[in-house]
Amino acid sequence: MNPFPLQLLSWFDKHGRKQLPWQHNKTPYRVWVSEIMLQQTQVATVIPYFERFMTRFTDLPALAAAAEDEVLHLWAGLGYYSRARNLHRAGKKVMAELGGIFPDTLDALLTLPGIGQSTAGAILSIAFNKPTPILDGNVKRVLARFHGIREPVNDKGVEKKMWELATQYTPAKRVADYTQAIMDLGATLCTRAKPNCAACPFAHDCVAYAENCVHELPAKKAVKKIPVRSATFLLARHRDNILLCKRAASGIWGGLWSLPEFSGEPDKKQLRQFCQREFGVLFDELQVLETFRHTFSHYHLDIHPVAITLKRLPAKVMEDERQIWYNPRKPSAIGLPKPVQLLLSKLE
Repeated sequence: MNPFPLQLLSWFDKHGRKQLPWQHNKTPYRVWVSEIMLQQTQVATVIPYFERFMTRFTDLPALAAAAEDEVLHLWAGLGYYSRARNLHRAGKKVMAELGGIFPDTLDALLTLPGIGQSTAGAILSIAFNKPTPILDGNVKRVLARFHGIREPVNDKGVEKKMWELATQYTPAKRVADYTQAIMDLGATLCTRAKPNCAACPFAHDCVAYAENCVHELPAKKAVKKIPVRSATFLLARHRDNILLCKRAASGIWGGLWSLPEFSGEPDKKQLRQFCQREFGVLFDELQVLETFRHTFSHYHLDIHPVAITLKRLPAKVMEDERQIWYNPRKPSAIGLPKPVQLLLSKLE
């Protein structure tokens, strides 16, 4: 075996994480759900979501049979909601087209929504113990520092080189432990900020450590400064109920229930026109709430909440699959974006 995995596995045996919930009662289904949740999300954040998800959707048939609203409800707050929609779609596909048997080959996994090459590699290595490389953010960071790769790791040519290194290091034996070990190393020692090089098993062989450039790597192509947008969110209340609208399946918060909104900051004239146009009613009371910012991966959104009270039901609003009256005191199992959850709690 190559010295790199030997050294890494020796470290993992002493210091690796072995009590994560998806490491116990290990099944392809549990590994798959955990890997999707862990995409761009830290372990500590994922754990409570994973446990709640597994309590409700104990196996793949339970997930596939569920309504999308319920899946999104249990995902609410975890972010990147396309992951939840793809997870649900993939579960349905496995049940309908693969006889309920979760696939154990790279080609088959790559046909499922939401699974790319690195996620497929993690599933194959951890769930099926098949020697398949991964290249997530943690692994890129470890390899870039260990080899002193100064070129941007998000460059296609450099990424190809890193896949070759990841393949070279992936052992034929103990591949599940190795995959967990290299992710653990990046998550606990070779971290983006404040890496603990003194405790790293590769400190003496690491090029970045030897050349005192650990904090400079991995390098990335310069990204544009993300823009700031603003939107007015309308909390339209009739008695104890708040009007919610279902967002389109694609795009930000796809498939979730959100508040009526329009672009820009609140303006009383614009608010009246919006309410008359959308609901066929004028509001009776208005309260401008505190503005706050929610950050997506590619822009900041400044949210300007406005609460209005309606004495009668709007003529144009009828409950259907796209809009509902929601009682925060008796919450139903629907997917709500984190900012909307926050606003509803403040309104109470």
